[in-house]
Amino acid sequence: MRPRQSLIEHFSAFLQFDADHFKNWVIEPQLRRSIRNCFQQHPQPETSENFWALYWHRVWQVQPDSLARGHLAAYVQEVCYWAAQKMTERFAMTQYGLADCFQMAITRLDRVLKGFNSDLGCNFKNYASATLSSLIRESLRQRREIDICSDWALLRKLSQKRLTEALQNAGLSDHAIASYVLAWRCFKTLYTPQQATGTRKLPKPDQNTWEAIAQLYNRENQDQLGPQSPSANPEILEKRLHSCASTARAYLYPNVVSINTPKPGQEGSDFLDHLPDAAQTSLLNQMIAEEEAQTRQTQKDQLSSVLSEALVQLDPQAQTMLQLYYQASLTQQQIAKQLGIKQYTVSRRLVKVREALLRKIAEWSQQTLHIMPSLDVLKYTGPILEEWLEAYYGRHEPVSPENVSAE
Repeated sequence: MRPRQSLIEHFSAFLQFDADHFKNWVIEPQLRRSIRNCFQQHPQPETSENFWALYWHRVWQVQPDSLARGHLAAYVQEVCYWAAQKMTERFAMTQYGLADCFQMAITRLDRVLKGFNSDLGCNFKNYASATLSSLIRESLRQRREIDICSDWALLRKLSQKRLTEALQNAGLSDHAIASYVLAWRCFKTLYTPQQATGTRKLPKPDQNTWEAIAQLYNRENQDQLGPQSPSANPEILEKRLHSCASTARAYLYPNVVSINTPKPGQEGSDFLDHLPDAAQTSLLNQMIAEEEAQTRQTQKDQLSSVLSEALVQLDPQAQTMLQLYYQASLTQQQIAKQLGIKQYTVSRRLVKVREALLRKIAEWSQQTLHIMPSLDVLKYTGPILEEWLEAYYGRHEPVSPENVSAE
């Protein structure tokens, strides 16, 4: 491989492969203009590679989406190449070549950038070399393990945290993730492999096991969403679990494809010329679109039921205050006069009632959607709760203050 010569090349040129061999260096014009502008601003610019690596790393820490990341990606091209070559020479592999290992390294650049600490006095290139070599080994170990696993073996090996991360990375909604994770939990609970060894090639569960998984799923799903929640049969759950496995595989190690690889039948153009539209809906999202549409209204109705029940359980004075405030449209001062208490007492009680209802929403969210809302989310939920209370009491006949007892 021909080494790069100038600082401009080091921070703007990218390696191009021809199959598994070095082809040439390709300059990225925008990065070249950027580094030249930096040089022009300083009559005697620093000539040390490490100086500029540290400089761009500090810029990246402040502006992660700036050109700094591109400069650092260009800078580590040779580091990635030699780390990949060392790995292919050390481990004889027929499935993954030099270009594949190079892609494994360069796609993990963010791990290097996040882990590097310039305050420790470490050379950036040395740190990147050690880190990327380790990341390639880690990736190869994962790929070897997962490549020989059946879907059912992979699902048994997965942790709930890793599966959830994979589904979130695929862009699924919180409700869809909860549904898929519940199916996975029921599978892990009831599917017990019969074979004592060879757990990497586990077979598909038998029909009796699928029936049991479906029964457990529907029972737990109804406990969370209520009897109106749509049920799922064994065929639906099998599809969901296959989707979980394929999503986890894609998340753990996405397919490595060089952007310079020509497409079949289009050898005159690069893969880069035919990248799909980023806005295109994924197949997995299409598969769950109908399920989300069916359950959205169910969730809304159940939450309304939870809040209505919470109102009934309030003490009589709190119920009276809510009626006077939302249904009779009295001010806090008027409510205090009506009930013969202080205005600040009315204010405190209304605040406590709203907090109690927000806690009910948080409990429902944790039990049903398996998420605990943050403080920021609860603050955002406050105005929505206010709208719900106004709508709830607005459905009833207007109340005359004289007909409301102080109790």
